[in-house]
Amino acid sequence: MTATLTAPPATLVKTSRPWISVYAVMFFSTWAGNQFSPLLLLYKQRENYSAVAVNGFLGVYVLGLVPAFLLSGALSDRYGRRPVMFGGVLAALAASTALAFGETGPLMICVGRFLAGIAVGTATCVGTSWLKELSQGPFDPRADAGAGARRATTSFALGSATGAMIAGLFAQWGPWPLQLPFVIHVVLTLPFAWLVLRAPETALGRRGPAPAVPAVRDRRFRRVVAVAAPWLFVAPSVTYGYLPVLLEETTGDVGIAYATLLTVLALGVSALVQPLVKRRTRFDSTLGLITAIGLITVGVALAATADHLQSWVAGLVTAAVMGCGIGVGMVSAIMEVQRIAGPRDLAELTGVFYALAYTGFLTPTLLAASAGALGTTVPLLGVTGLGVLSVLLLVTAYRTLRPSDPAVAATPPPPRPAPRP
Repeated sequence: MTATLTAPPATLVKTSRPWISVYAVMFFSTWAGNQFSPLLLLYKQRENYSAVAVNGFLGVYVLGLVPAFLLSGALSDRYGRRPVMFGGVLAALAASTALAFGETGPLMICVGRFLAGIAVGTATCVGTSWLKELSQGPFDPRADAGAGARRATTSFALGSATGAMIAGLFAQWGPWPLQLPFVIHVVLTLPFAWLVLRAPETALGRRGPAPAVPAVRDRRFRRVVAVAAPWLFVAPSVTYGYLPVLLEETTGDVGIAYATLLTVLALGVSALVQPLVKRRTRFDSTLGLITAIGLITVGVALAATADHLQSWVAGLVTAAVMGCGIGVGMVSAIMEVQRIAGPRDLAELTGVFYALAYTGFLTPTLLAASAGALGTTVPLLGVTGLGVLSVLLLVTAYRTLRPSDPAVAATPPPPRPAPRP
C-alpha cells in the first residue's frame, strides 16, 4: 500500500482551508446516524415495538458499521479518499430516504439503519484519516499535531448532536415526526454532498492485494486502544439509547424531549471538553484514556442509580459525566491511533479502531435481553464492574509500555538530583 500526499496548488493552500469541506460532509453523515436515537421511544409508543425490538434496531446499525469500518479504509487507500467518502454520503441520503418510510414496517427501518451504519462507518473511518492529512502541511501548515483528531471528533459529536436535536424536537412537538426529520436531512445534505468532490485527494492509490494492517499487532494498540475502544460507544448507547427507555414512566409525556436532551447534553459536553485534551495527550494518550474510561464507568454506575431511583435528574448527571468521558476518550484514542499508524495504513487502522469501538453500541441490546431474568439495574452494575477491570488494565499498560511518539520514547529520563552531603 502506498498512500502518499499530493500537494495542492500554492494558491489553494493560501486562499482556502480544504479540510472544511470534509468536516462538513462528515458532519452530515454522522447526523444521519444519530437522528434515529430520539425516535426510539416514539417507535415503541406509537408503533408498539417491544423494548428488545427497538434496541435491536441499534444492532442492525452496527451490522452496517463494522464492514464499512473494515473495508472503507482499504478502499480509500486503493481508490482515493474522495470517491469512497462520496459513496458514504450517498449512503447517508439513502438511509434517510428509507427511514422516512419507516411507518410501513420494520423492513424499511432495518434497511435505513443498515445504510446509516455504512454511511457513518465510511465517514468516520475515511473522514478521520482525510482530516488528519488535510490538517498538516502543505494543506494547513499552521495546524498543530492534534488538530486533525480534534476536528474529526468535534465534527462527529456536533453532527450526531444536531441530528438527535432536530429529530427529537419534531418527535415531541412537530408535525410528521417519523418523516420530516429525515426529509430535512436529505434536503440539507444534498448541496454539501458535492463538496467532497472538490476536496484535495491525499491518497494516490496502490496496486496489488491489500496487505494485513501491521499496526494492529502493535502492543500499544492491543493493550491500550483495543481495551478502551468499546467503552467510547458504551457511553452514548447507554446514555441516549437505553436510559430514556428505563425512565419512560418517570418522564411521561415529555419522554422524547428528555431523550433528546440527554443526547444533546452528552454530545455537547463531549465537544466542549475536546479542546481541553490537547496538552494532556500531546505525547501519551494512555492517561487520557484512563481518565475517559474511569468517567464512563462512573457514568454507567450513575445510570444504574438513575434507574433504581427513577430519577430524571440523575439521568442528566449521567449524560454530563458520560459526555466528559466520550470527549476525552475520543480525542485520546484517535491521537493514539494516528501515532501508531504509519501513512501506509492510517485509514485501515482507523477503521479497525472504530469497528472495535462500535461494538459498544450492542450494549443496550444485551442489557434489554438480560433484563427479563435479572431486572434492569443489576446488568448495569455488571457493566460497571467490567469498566473497573478495563481501567486497571489500562493503568497496567501505562506503567509498562512506552509512549508511541518516537521522540518521547527516545527521551531518556531526567537525572536524579545528587544526594545532599
